[in-house]
Amino acid sequence: MSNNEENIEKAVFVGIIKDGDDERKVMEYLDELEFLAETAGATGDRKFVQRVDKPDNATYIRSGKLEEIAQYCEENCIRYVIFDDELTGMQQRNIEKIIKTSSVIDRTSLILEIFAQRAKTSYAKMQVELARYNYMLPRLAGMWTHLERQRGGRGTRGGMGETQIEVDRRIVKERITRLKEQLKKVDKQMATQRSNRGSLVRLSLVGYTNVGKSTLMNILAKSDVFAENKLFATLDTTVRKVVIENVPFLLSDTVGFIRKLPTQLVEAFKSTLDEVREADILVHVVDISAPDFEEQMKVVEQTLMDIGANNKPVYVVFNKIDAYTYEEYDEFSLEPKNKDNVSLEELKNSWIAQEKTPCIFISAKEKIGIPKLRNDIYKMVAEIHAGRYPFNNFLW
Repeated sequence: MSNNEENIEKAVFVGIIKDGDDERKVMEYLDELEFLAETAGATGDRKFVQRVDKPDNATYIRSGKLEEIAQYCEENCIRYVIFDDELTGMQQRNIEKIIKTSSVIDRTSLILEIFAQRAKTSYAKMQVELARYNYMLPRLAGMWTHLERQRGGRGTRGGMGETQIEVDRRIVKERITRLKEQLKKVDKQMATQRSNRGSLVRLSLVGYTNVGKSTLMNILAKSDVFAENKLFATLDTTVRKVVIENVPFLLSDTVGFIRKLPTQLVEAFKSTLDEVREADILVHVVDISAPDFEEQMKVVEQTLMDIGANNKPVYVVFNKIDAYTYEEYDEFSLEPKNKDNVSLEELKNSWIAQEKTPCIFISAKEKIGIPKLRNDIYKMVAEIHAGRYPFNNFLW
């Protein structure tokens, strides 16, 4: 996608509402999809939603709605039509036959594009490339990708009877194999680096994308980790040594999670998330100002389960209290209270009263609650540290 501000490419977004779906949540998903598109360099133009029993096997949505979208795209010079769910290769090809003037992509390919743009190190680039090839492999039919350019000039044509699709599929499989071998070598080097750090206590920042993990990392470690109000600002894991009072520990910042995170990316980035798996404490950072923050928390918890890191002690940091807004509740209203009219103080009390997981409410941006945050972390780290180094009485 184009990053040229003078030539921003427009995109429309497509979602479905199935029986039992919450329409408001579907619209929130499309809002997030628009934010993803903006992160990739496009600008949102319009959202299309259709109520269906289930996605159409051939075209995802019904042909009448597709014709409507196609006409709108042609009349308004729309560059991208982005679907909120992952499309099959057949669905994408059938949709492209109807929507001829725009590029048809799905949520997965959009996220892969953002990761490709954000990857800075050779390791991250290899991970993203592996994910993209794994996504591409089952969709090669009809793509005519001519991937022989990837092979540095070596002959790639097969025998007389070998079709282009067979050649492309073989090239992709070979590239996947080579990337896996290269990543294994780097993984071994990174594992050695982790083992060389000794038995220092390890904390890992985890959370949904764009919740403020990197900003918090900068505050606690007094470092200059890249932080930006965009999705997936950080791909590479950053590790810093931090000392609070007289207690040292390692703090890591990892890639943010997101709902419907492509399985190809989860698989490719599993080794990067070893910092999370090997952490002593997970600091789960949450954007309390997000209307669906509780669902975002569930996405993070599920992802931690997927990578085998769901058995760690967790400290929840509710960030961005400066951006928290709510509507005053009318005590004479017959409508029940909901999260839209709950004050921050009420929210704090409800979470603190649960006593399931220790938590704190802060604003990393405005430096609100940071002293207590540092003190809480100090206590947790010092307790583990004392267990590992029982004769270091200076800790107490």
